[in-house]
Amino acid sequence: MNSHSHNGGLGQLLGSGPGALGRDPTDPEASHDPQPLHSPGLQVVVAKSEPAQPSPSSPRGQPQDEDKEEDKDEEDEAGRRGRSGKPLNAGHRLGHRRALFEKRKRLSDYALIFGMFGIVVMVTETELSWGVYTKESLYSFALKCLISFSTVILLGLVVLYHAREIQLFMVDNGADDWRIAMTCERVLLISLELVVCAVHPVPGHYRFTWTARLAFTYAPSEAEADVDVLLSIPMFLRLYLLGRVMLLHSKIFTDASSRSIGALNKVTFNTRFVMKTLMTICPGTVLLVFSISSWVVAAWTVRICERYHDKQEVTSNFLGAMWLISITFLSIGYGDMVPHTYCGKGVCLLTGIMGAGCTALVVAVVARKLELTKAEKHVHNFMMDTQLNKRVKNAAANVLRETWLIYKHTRLMKKPDHARVRKHQRKFLQAIHQLRSVKMEQRKLNDQANTLTDLAKTQSVMYDLVAELHAQHEDLETRLAALESRLDALAASLQALPDLVAQAIHPPPPPLPPRPGPGPPAPAAWSPSSWWPPATSSDCG
Repeated sequence: MNSHSHNGGLGQLLGSGPGALGRDPTDPEASHDPQPLHSPGLQVVVAKSEPAQPSPSSPRGQPQDEDKEEDKDEEDEAGRRGRSGKPLNAGHRLGHRRALFEKRKRLSDYALIFGMFGIVVMVTETELSWGVYTKESLYSFALKCLISFSTVILLGLVVLYHAREIQLFMVDNGADDWRIAMTCERVLLISLELVVCAVHPVPGHYRFTWTARLAFTYAPSEAEADVDVLLSIPMFLRLYLLGRVMLLHSKIFTDASSRSIGALNKVTFNTRFVMKTLMTICPGTVLLVFSISSWVVAAWTVRICERYHDKQEVTSNFLGAMWLISITFLSIGYGDMVPHTYCGKGVCLLTGIMGAGCTALVVAVVARKLELTKAEKHVHNFMMDTQLNKRVKNAAANVLRETWLIYKHTRLMKKPDHARVRKHQRKFLQAIHQLRSVKMEQRKLNDQANTLTDLAKTQSVMYDLVAELHAQHEDLETRLAALESRLDALAASLQALPDLVAQAIHPPPPPLPPRPGPGPPAPAAWSPSSWWPPATSSDCG
């Protein structure tokens, strides 16, 4: 299928009328004539880029016409599928989903670019309007118009980004109506994001009276401040777009195998998960970049908040503000610099909270870096075990030696030396105490080594245990089957036992002789005596 069928803009997402969302301003192919797919729900506009028209003498004119006809046939087929309501095949859905992923990632990149551009222009305009020109000048008006223009483009990109997300939701869940994806939570998040991105200094010069109380003298202070201060500081909230771009460009998020494994393990791939992986891979770099970035942003914010009431230019100076933020971030607080306004105090409070969290993370990272790896722990335990075995042998040898010396000086000597005996007895007790302490250290080392059991060894032991249990189970089943057959035979014998007992007690009567018939007499019955001749007198004599 032609790839142009997936590269169109979005048309009529939030309504049936024209201009609901418009075309994708970042899509270069959206400038051509789109052809909508007729479906009851979301109407996806498929734009086809027109190739350059060749000259009539060009030999490639005919293949390009054939390509046009093939693209038109594919679009007509897709339109017929949409009108007939038949679901698209899996290959078309996967290709459409991949195209939506790429469009969403590109829209997120463009949104970050325009958001950062607005922040840079805002900082430039604020610094130049304080010393180079005034707020009433034409340069300030031009820079504010540029900020407003970039903000409008940013809002459009945010709307298109969420439109792509709704399309992905429909493709993933096979939905036909985009209203299904518009839950209350999604609507609230989109509204909040639009409000955050819409805050910016508007063109014009507007002022208000800012009252504050000075830090050391507690004297009230009033100054005519620009409204741009209240509209410029919230623009730093646009930095949340950086986390979205990091998520969409992460290899873990873009890899299909990683996403499949995460789905099987019920792991959600979001910005929090990506930050956790970065803290696992390179924690020092992440903490360093976050700390320095937060210092710079907080110092500039304190400078802007304090410039109208700091007559001595202590905290309104950028280097002084950096010093105040650094000692607040590190929870030192010398007290030589104090903010005057509630705006500066709030920034310092947030900086202290972030500093406490970063300090805890630094301690955890350093502790994990100082911890031995599994291989190093195995080597360390082996070396300690070898040394402890040597110490046990030496202590046991000392016990035997002192025992022999005590026996020698008490039993084998004619005149025992009691001082020498007491000396060896003292050494004997010290050797026993040393042997016991070494044994205790060896026992502790073995307990620590048990927690470092290799996973493969544990798996092998468990496999052997399961195999043995399976063999015993099969043997038990065989014995139960043999016992069951014997019990069946015994039951059959017990059932036949009453009949056998009855036959033994009451034998059956003998059969009756047959009655003689009218025929010739039956021959005499055979007997053994008929075979012997009759006895004579000679035989008797």
